[in-house]
Amino acid sequence: MEKIPDQLGYLILTEDGAVLESGGELENDERVATIITDLISLSNSVDPVAFEPEEQFKKITITYDDHWFAICISNKKIYVVKRKIEASASEGISVNV
Repeated sequence: MEKIPDQLGYLILTEDGAVLESGGELENDERVATIITDLISLSNSVDPVAFEPEEQFKKITITYDDHWFAICISNKKIYVVKRKIEASASEGISVNV
């Protein structure tokens, strides 16, 4: 996780939100861990008519002016990366994943 370009911090959580690993600006940030797990719970309970009960998100991104969060679940762990957004004067704001 530490080798991700433009990374400001990361969290690896259990499905119930306990911090397994962390680094950078998110080191031991249980407040953000709680917000992320609440967001995942909310996304899993969104309108069952619109989404199949077994259908879950693949990735959630939350974008701010100068940084963004990428959130995904794999092997029963929640991975969160906070990355900075580089603004190019000639191209506007772009994010490379």
